[in-house]
Formats: sequence, structure tokens, C-alpha cells
Amino acid sequence: MAAAAAAAVGGQQPSQPELPASGLALDKAATAAHLKAALSRPDNRAGAEELQALLERVLSAERPLAAAAGGEDAAAAGGGGGPGAAEEEALEWCKCLLAGGGGYDEFCAAVRAYDPAALCGLVWTANFVAYRCRTCGISPCMSLCAECFHQGDHTGHDFNMFRSQAGGACDCGDSNVMRESGFCKRHQIKSSSNIPCVPKDLLMMSEFVLPRFIFCLIQYLREGYNEPAADGPSEKDLNKVLQLLEPQISFLEDLTKMGGAMRSVLTQVLTNQQNYKDLTSGLGENACVKKSHEKYLIALKSSGLTYPEDKLVYGVQEPSAGTSSLAVQGFVGATGTLGQVDSSDEDDQDGSQGLGKRKRVKLSSGTKDQSIMDVLKHKSFLEELLFWTIKYEFPQKMVTFLLNMLPDQEYKVAFTKTFVQHYAFIMKTLKKSHESDTMSNRIVHISVQLFSNEELARQVTEECQLLDIMVTVLLYMMESCLIKSELQDEENSLHVVVNCGEALLKNNTYWPLVSDFINILSHQSVAKRFLEDHGLLVTWMNFVSFFQGMNLNKRELNEHVEFESQTYYAAFAAELEACAQPMWGLLSHCKVRETQEYTRNVVRYCLEALQDWFDAINFVDEPAPNQVTFHLPLHRYYAMFLSKAVKCQELDLDSVLPDQEMLMKLMIHPLQIQASLAEIHSNMWVRNGLQIKGQAMTYVQSHFCNSMIDPDIYLLQVCASRLDPDYFISSVFERFKVVDLLTMASQHQNTVLDAEHERSMLEGALTFLVILLSLRLHLGMSDDEILRAEMVAQLCMNDRTHKNPNPKSGIIPGSYSFESVLSAVADFKAPVFEPGGSMQQGMYTPKAEVWDQEFDPVMVILRTVYRRDVQSAMDRYTAFLKQSGKFPGNPWPPYKKRTSLHPSYKGLMRLLHCKTLHIVLFTLLYKILMDHQNLSEHVLCMVLYLIELGLENSAEEESDEEASVGGPERCHDSWFPGSNLVSNMRHFINYVRVRVPETAPEVKRDSPASTSSDNLGSFQNSGTAQVFSLVAERRKKFQEIINRSSSEANQVVRPKTSSKWSAPGSAPQLTTAILEIKESILSLLIKLHHKLSGKQNSYYPPWLDDIEILIQPEIPKYSHGDGITAVERILLKAASQSRMNKRIIEEICRKVTPPVPPKKVTAAEKKTLDKEERRQKARERQQKLLAEFASRQKSFMETAMDVDSPENDIPMEITTAEPQVSEAVYDCVICGQSGPSSEDRPTGLVVLLQASSVLGQCRDNVEPKKLPITEEEQIYPWDTCAAVHDVRLSLLQRYFKDVSTLYKIVLLSAKLMVGYFPPEFYMSFTKMAF
Repeated sequence: MAAAAAAAVGGQQPSQPELPASGLALDKAATAAHLKAALSRPDNRAGAEELQALLERVLSAERPLAAAAGGEDAAAAGGGGGPGAAEEEALEWCKCLLAGGGGYDEFCAAVRAYDPAALCGLVWTANFVAYRCRTCGISPCMSLCAECFHQGDHTGHDFNMFRSQAGGACDCGDSNVMRESGFCKRHQIKSSSNIPCVPKDLLMMSEFVLPRFIFCLIQYLREGYNEPAADGPSEKDLNKVLQLLEPQISFLEDLTKMGGAMRSVLTQVLTNQQNYKDLTSGLGENACVKKSHEKYLIALKSSGLTYPEDKLVYGVQEPSAGTSSLAVQGFVGATGTLGQVDSSDEDDQDGSQGLGKRKRVKLSSGTKDQSIMDVLKHKSFLEELLFWTIKYEFPQKMVTFLLNMLPDQEYKVAFTKTFVQHYAFIMKTLKKSHESDTMSNRIVHISVQLFSNEELARQVTEECQLLDIMVTVLLYMMESCLIKSELQDEENSLHVVVNCGEALLKNNTYWPLVSDFINILSHQSVAKRFLEDHGLLVTWMNFVSFFQGMNLNKRELNEHVEFESQTYYAAFAAELEACAQPMWGLLSHCKVRETQEYTRNVVRYCLEALQDWFDAINFVDEPAPNQVTFHLPLHRYYAMFLSKAVKCQELDLDSVLPDQEMLMKLMIHPLQIQASLAEIHSNMWVRNGLQIKGQAMTYVQSHFCNSMIDPDIYLLQVCASRLDPDYFISSVFERFKVVDLLTMASQHQNTVLDAEHERSMLEGALTFLVILLSLRLHLGMSDDEILRAEMVAQLCMNDRTHKNPNPKSGIIPGSYSFESVLSAVADFKAPVFEPGGSMQQGMYTPKAEVWDQEFDPVMVILRTVYRRDVQSAMDRYTAFLKQSGKFPGNPWPPYKKRTSLHPSYKGLMRLLHCKTLHIVLFTLLYKILMDHQNLSEHVLCMVLYLIELGLENSAEEESDEEASVGGPERCHDSWFPGSNLVSNMRHFINYVRVRVPETAPEVKRDSPASTSSDNLGSFQNSGTAQVFSLVAERRKKFQEIINRSSSEANQVVRPKTSSKWSAPGSAPQLTTAILEIKESILSLLIKLHHKLSGKQNSYYPPWLDDIEILIQPEIPKYSHGDGITAVERILLKAASQSRMNKRIIEEICRKVTPPVPPKKVTAAEKKTLDKEERRQKARERQQKLLAEFASRQKSFMETAMDVDSPENDIPMEITTAEPQVSEAVYDCVICGQSGPSSEDRPTGLVVLLQASSVLGQCRDNVEPKKLPITEEEQIYPWDTCAAVHDVRLSLLQRYFKDVSTLYKIVLLSAKLMVGYFPPEFYMSFTKMAF
């Protein structure tokens, strides 16, 4: 029957018999019955011609023109009282014809009885309440309508109810999207034997009528769309056409609700190519059809598309002979032409417009065909219908109709292929749309129904090159907003990045396309094809490189930035959605050993892209100063695939790592980000405004940390495990700009850092090292251990409510252990009613054993956005210790024993056993003991933490006792004989030669004639005067060695210098001085114990009373405490690991004072001693704080007064602050800086004056007021200032102009103030105002 309908509708249009005018006046039902009977005969040609003639009159091709134009004459041609009446009449005819002369409602009921569909397919729009069951879902996008959810069995399942944002459709009955156990009763899989056959004549009329009706709809769409000369049709014009079409589309939507039988007929009509060709080709005699076809071709051309057969006819040129077939070429209407990367003059064409150089990208072998972007050929009603749906920017009615057809499997396949065919056109329309948010939601509304089905996604991937099309379209989309990168080498850089200020990124216009790509990568079969296709991987890495180094920040050094750009929101969202989410999708399929090859492919092309990036920005070995970008997606891709290779695929780490030179390059930019975080928190970027702090907080925020800071830390850990440890430690302190601070002299000159920032930057460097050496997220922890650590860190900061873990949060998504881990680490506090009547939500709080054993301050620091969260965790920890009686004072952050490292990362612990770090630790301990400035309690805490980490991860045997022999001489060889921390802790340093300013007190000391020591010679190494060389100098030598040994010997290497970091002005005059030290790390720790306790000879080795303590040094009393406890714990561990250390500790304590058993004191004496001790500590803290404030004020005043003087580079003497006259310092509300007001840099004060009625209540009469007791009396007598003012104002306004009156009022007000207030108040007010 469908073939007969096609033959009747299609073919060469015969001359239509002219029906009498009275034919249309006949009863519709009788006419429909007559035609149905005629078509039921074996020879139904006459009936088909009669039906065609009727449809020609009813669905006239000329009527759309009339309706669109709104002309009265054309409306009359339709035979009705206007366009609305004519269309209503046409719909009535169609309903009667479909029913075959019977009632239309009865026809609908009859068709529904033969519904064989097992799918629900209910379509909803935005704000519809739906359900999602993660237990039953196969695809993460699965959703159910309320009726299907409640009729299914989801008891005990992990589900949630949500309000749809973009719309959706019910997936009940679709076994490709959800498990059959979750189907409702109505959509259980039906047996084919239970489905009755549809009677032959029931849908016969539909097969004849619907092709002509859909063709009529397409003609409406063609004629209604007028391409103006401007950007596009106005929204008003589009809405007008769509309003006219609403009855027709609603009619089609109603047909889809009749069930599977009618949807099957519609599918045949929409996908029949012969019907479409005969009706729409415009080759017949019908002038209206010809004109309609011409408008269709014009619409294609105006959209940057080409009809293949009409390429030459309509003026679309073929590619020139010299054009590479691999190069992606520009399409009609684009702003530029893309090609292969070269150095021709064409690269600079857009430079004057600020668009930068266009990067030409080679595409994969599957996307050589240019037709992906600019050729489109329609072969069916469905294809052109989708074209106009896109052209009209996805009207909701049309979207609903197309989605209602999806339960028909044949239609779903055809529609998915059509959607993929139009994917590039969707991108072009989306970019031009003024309502991109609405259009994006409707695109996703459709695509999520198509690409959530893995079998369907795999089919279109194989048959339609879905992956190639998606990657190519995304690449084209981003190429429209590229600018030249200014990272590193601003002038000569060849790298291009996306411009985050473009509307494409600010409005997240790319979101629907990226969402589709993420959706299809969730299917294993599709992701496998992607990871196997080398061409696709190259193209994708090119796409990711567009985001590498975007949103570059340049530190403002002089003036505050005039305009704070908010583009960082777009930058972080773009990296997360367009780069990180596809990466996580690919990683989810690389969990077994059999997928090793996939990881090797990604790592290979990622390294190639990184090398191209380094070459493009002209990077050699040192980053440009005062620049930072938080966006390094290529680094993070490489890091995460390395982690997966080692953790899940059992790959040898060294087999996927590059050479040493590449590793050094890889570590620089992630390390620069960590240093910049410390700079931002130190207010060094304050002139860049609040937005730079927003970037720093977003970088570690829970939605982004998994994809940003965690991969960066892991990559640095990998680099540290393979690079020379001395080189890495030196690089850290150089990047944090605290190299000059690491001297034992009392004075130093920091050429790159102000004195006020040194403390916080040193704290940042040490904290970073602690995090780097303590974190185990990717170094051996299981998923459940990571989940537990993340959960404990969040709970320790604050009590938390129960939330489903966000897929992008720090808590591992989709873990089935969530509830069990939560119940193991937290107690639930039930909701309670507050006094006001509101109810407080139920919260989870950490268990006591969590505080006792699992509280990890390092994890808390890593996961905090605000510094106050760290303090909050410590306050809660302190409260727990006091309540439990474990420690009464103010505790330090506890030391948490770390899980064992994966064998591939054992090299990371070499950082703890390198001489450079030991020199830094020794220097800082000495300076803390000597009360040098810029060293806080946090610095001491981190130093002790690093020492304890080194003891926990020391070598089994002390093999480094002997001094290194052979090889090049290094600057630190004279400090320590070996690299083992356990042995180096007991090594004594006698003298240190330092470079100090000539004004330093060390210069006046005479150099010792001998370097021999006192009576400690029996257990210490007496060496010559130590030469303390800056770690940066040693780092340069190592860099040169690496470059010389590189395989690329002819590569030009820039020598590493710090010249561009130096402050302006002449270099300080330095001289050499020798300091007498005679200390070891152990002796410094013992003296530090004395200092912290406030008592002489406070440390007594505990093993002298109980030797068993050395066997089990993990004693509960050392788990919690302050700095004294930390020092005792370290000394105990050092003694337990080395008998030599134990003997030296005893010797040091014996030399200071003979060992005396601890005195037993009574409880009353202990209470008195504790009280005195607390008072003494409080006084010491107060004095230290006052001295610190005085020092900061002095240094600030000197800096502020001489900020513009080039002669201010003379080093300051660091002495005790002298009493001085304080000068007023003002805080700037714009830049946040403080400083005095001077003639050169005046500070302006602004006073806010507000109207007040207080002065108006003043009276001339001194008698007290009386409450009125009669109607004649008033509470406001006429002798108040307000009354006098009103009288004078009215008098002045009567005789003078308004301007003169206002001047007089000001003078009178001033006199009133003098008269009613004391002179002191008036003088102070005058100063405030002027």
C-alpha cells in the first residue's frame, strides 16, 4: 500500500482533473468515504488521481505565500475568510480523509488499539519533574517520567527526582539505556504474538494524505523564511511564521500520540526518498513548486552550504589546484581561511584586528572531505524538515514532534543519521543565534535522546563518521575565536589560544556540542574507536592545545588595573567542560591491562603536542617573570593517563616517560602555578584586583580540583621522582623567590621579593614541599581510601549535609562505597527546631576516632578555598583534644603516617634525602633558634614535618656515611658527607662562609684561626669553613650538564640567569664573612626544645628510663601536642633509627647538664607551674607580636617613602625596632594597599554626609520639654532649629532665586553648627569635610 501511495503521489505529475466548484461543498465525510472506497479497489489509479486533485485544492501550494505575506487577495484565493479559516478548513479535510469518512475520534481510538510500541517516549520540556535511577540506568542520561517511575519497582535503588532544565524524554522500555528490571508494567517487553496485526484499510488513507501534508508544511517553511541583508531574520519574523505553522505541527504531534502504528506510517513518509524527490525537485510544470525550490537553494547558500549537484550552477568554486586536500578550508561567510601552518605573510592579516594568527590544522584521514562543513544534500522530508528546524532555531513544537517519533526504531536510526549529517550546520546556526541559551537547551534535548543509546551511537560512528564530524566541528567552532598567545615570548610566539572574552566562551555556546561528545565517549565501543584512531587523537590534541595557556595573567607592578576582567569564569568552565570531561570519559575505559595500547597512543600524541607547544612559545628552561596561566590541559591529560597506566594497566612508568630535558620542561609551568598561588595569597598580585584571587580559589575549588590542582601535583611528583633531587629542590625555592632568604647571615638582600612578602612566600614553598611529599592520591591509594580521605577532610573543616557527590567534585563520583564510608567516619546529628521555629538541617560530624587517628592537616590545606577553613579545622581539632583530655594547650597540626608508595614512585623520597634540602632545613632551624625575622611558627612546623617525613622514609642501611668521591665538585659537599638524613642529622657544621652586605655585623668579626671544635670532637666531623653557595647557582650548573648531554647537541640553550628578576638599581655591595656555627640538626632540635618550653635543659631522653620506647616509638602521648611534642617525637625517631644518633643526643644533653631524673611534683605544684608557664608564653607571644608589627611598619615606611628612588637598593639593617613617632597610615579601598599620605603620593579622604533630623530638634530654650496634655499644646515648639530653618527658607524663596537661596542655606547651617555645638566638634567636623 505504501508503494501504491508513493506511485500515486510521486512520479510525473499528471494533468489534474478539474473538480466542479460544488465538489468542495459536498459533505467531507461522504467525500472521504467515496475516496477510500475508490482506493480500496484493485485498480485504484482513478481514486488516487481524484484524491490528488482534492489535496491540490485543499493544501494549495500558493496558500503558504499568502499566509506568510498576510495578503487579503491571496487569502481569498484559498477559498476562505482569511488565512486562519482556510488552514482550519484544510485541517478538517485532512482529519476526515484520514478517518475515511468515519469519526476522527473513533479513528484515533482504533489506531491506538494496535500500538505495538514497548517504549514510553513521553517528551517533556523545561521545568518538568522527572526521575533518574542510577541503579537501573545504563547511560548516565537515563530519565523516567513520574508515571513510569511509580509503576516500576525501584525499592532500595539510588534514584533522585529532578526538575529538567533542557527537557527530555522517558526511556522506559529502552533496554539500551536502562535495565529491564526497571521497566514499568506498561512497558515490559511485549511478545510479538501478543501484538494484533493492523487492518489493511485502517491506515490506507494516511499513506496517501500525509506526504502531501508534510510537503505543504515544508513549503510554509521555505516561503516564510526571508533571508535579509543583515545578520539574519529578526525574531519577530520567525515567530510570526511559526505562529502560522502551529496548527499544522500540532496536528502532526497528535498523530504521533496515536501509537506505534501511526508512527510507522509517518516514518515511511518522512524517509521515502522518491516521494521527496518527486514533490520538491521543482522540475515539473508547477511554477509555485519551482519558486519554492529556488528559495530552498538560496537558503542553503546563505547558510554557507552548497547543494552538491548545483555547485557550479550557483557559483560555488571548487578548491584550487594548489590547495592541499588535508587542509581545512574556509566556508562561505567565514572570516578567514584556514590552512597548514606556515610563516607566510598571510599569518599577520588579522594582527591589526586583534585576532592574532590563524592556526591551520591538519585533520584526520576520515575528515578529508570538505563536505563535512559546507556541503549538504537532502534526500527525504525528514532531512529537509530538520534543516528548517535548525534554520528556525529549534522551535519547541517542532522539537517535540521530532522527539515524539523516537519510539519507532527505524525512525530513530534515520533521524540520528540526519542529525549527524546536519551537525556542522547546527554549529554555524548556534554561533549566530541571539538566543544561544534557549537553542542550546533544545539541541541537547534532542541529542541526549540519540547519543545515550550505545548501539545507535556505535552504528552512526561506523556509518556516518560521527567522531570525525564532532571533532572537526568543535575544531572549526573554536578557530573562530583564536588570538595570539602572549605567554613566554610575546613577540615571537606562534601559539594561538581561545579568546575568553568572546561571546562563544562567555556564553558557553560550545556547551551542547561538547556535551554530545562527552555523551558518546561514555560508550566503550565508541571510545575504543576514538583511542585507536591516531588521526583523531592528533586532531583532538590540536583542539586541546587551543586552551593551553589561555587567560594569561600579567602581574601589575605599578598602577592598579583599571578594569577587572571576569573572563576567568569562561576560562575555567571551558577547560572543565571542553577538555577535562572528555578526558575523564576516555579514562573510564582504560581500567584493564588489555587497554595499555590506548594509553600509549594518548601519551605519545600528548607529548608531541606538548613539544610543539614548547617550540611555539619559544620556551627553553625558564618561565617569563610575572606571568601565570592556570590552564594547562595538555599537562593534565598527560598526567592523568600516566596515573591510569601505572595504577590500572600495570605499565612500566619509565616506558611512557620522556627524557630528562623534557621532564624539566614539563615541571616548570605547573610549578609556576604553585608559586603564583603563594604570591596571590601574599598580596603580591593585589594590583590585579579581586579577580586574580577568584582564579586562585577556583583552581582548588571542589568542582575543579580533580581536574586541575590534583593532576598538576601528580605531574610534579612524577618529575621529582625522576629528576635530580637537588635540582628539583633548588627549582622550588627559586620559583618561590626565597633563595636569597636561605642564608645564615643576619642580613640579606632579596633582589626579587619585598621583605614584607618573604615570610608568606617561604611558608608557601615549605607547605608545597610537604604537600608534594605527603599526598598519595595518585601514588598508591585505592579509590575507597581516596574517598575516605576526601570525606574526612571535608568533615573536619565543617559539619556537612548529606549530598550526592558531584561528578566534578573532589569526592570520587559514582562510588558504591559512599554510604558505608560515610557511616564509618561520621555521626549524624538529627534535625532540630531552632527557637525561632525554623528547623535546622541534619548534619554529619566526624567521629572521635577520626579526630584521633585520621585528621590530616595536609589534605585540609589542599582542599581549602579560604584560609579560614584551615583555622576552622584546627579549632575543631583543638576542641576535641581538650574535651577528650588528650592535650590541654594549643596543639600543632598532627603528623599523620602516610600510606606506602607505589614502587614506581619510590624515587620521590629522594627529595627528603638530598643535601640541598638538608642545607635548607639546617639553615631555617638555625635562624629560628637565633630569632631571625620572617620566620614564623608555621615555618617551624613545616620544617619539623619535613624532617619527620625524612625519618619515616629513610633507607634501611646508612650507606651515605662516607663522603662522595669522584665526579664534579658540588657546592654543598662540604656541608654534609652524604645524602641520608639520618646520618646528616648528627653531622656538625663548624663554620659557614656567607656573602653579606658590608653593613652586616658579621663583617666586623675576625675570622677564626682554627676550625677545631671543643670537647665534642669525639662524635662530630670537624671540617673546614663551609662555603654556602646559593642553590640557584648549583641549579644552573646542573641545567648546563643536562643540556650538554642532550641528544640534540645543536640546540641553542639560553644560559640560566636571574637578571630579569633583579630589582632596578645598582647591585648591593657584598663581602665574605665567616660565621661560627658549631651545631648539628640534632643539637639545634634539642636547643629548640629548650626555647619552646621556656626552660633550660628541658629535654631529657626518655629511653634512659625505659629502653623499650626505642623499639616502639609510636607512643600515643606523642600523637597530639605542640611544638615540644613534635621535637620530642623527632628525636625519639632519630634515636631509634641510629645508635650513633642516640649516643650523640645523650652526649649533647650530658654536656649541657648532667642527667637528672625527672622530679615528681604534686598536683598543686603542677597547676601553679602550668599557670606561670602559660603567663610566660603569653608575654613572649605579645612581645614577639609587638616587635613584628614594629618591624613591618618600619620596613613599609622605608619602602613607601623611597618607592621611586633608584638608590634605595641599599640593604636594610635588621635590628631591634626603635621607638619612633607613628605616622598616619591610610588603607586604599581600591587596591587594598596601605601607606602614608605625602606630597608626592597624596591620599584623599571621602566623607559621607547624610541628612539627619537630629540638629532640627535643638532648641533655644533651655527649659525641659513637657508632654502635651491639651489640644492647644504641641510636642514640637516653634523654637526648634527645624522651625527656624523652615521660616527662613520660605522667606528667602519669596525674595531670591533658588541658587542664591541654596548658598544662603549653607552659610546659615554653618552658623547653626557653631551656635549649637562646641568649638571642638566644629573643628573636627571641618577637618573631616575638607
